[in-house]
Amino acid sequence: MQVSKEELLHIANLACLEIEENEVEKYLLNLQDILNFANIVNKADVDGLDITIGSNEAHNIFRKDEVKIFKDTESLLQNAEEKEQNMFKIPKVIN
Repeated sequence: MQVSKEELLHIANLACLEIEENEVEKYLLNLQDILNFANIVNKADVDGLDITIGSNEAHNIFRKDEVKIFKDTESLLQNAEEKEQNMFKIPKVIN
């Protein structure tokens, strides 16, 4: 699969990347290498292989999600740059 300059610029726009005109060819080559490798992986013969999700039988162990009352909220928030209603106030990170 070949990627055109327009497709690359569209992908960069979706990813909020600013690509200079002199960098386009380098990015096209890198993206093409990635796609070529993905093609190799997709064509790998997996017949006869056991289904596995990892290298061993271990699995994630999660703790219960429990609400705990913290009595000394003032000391908890003492280093907060901004706080509002006994909570940390942080800048918005989603566009």
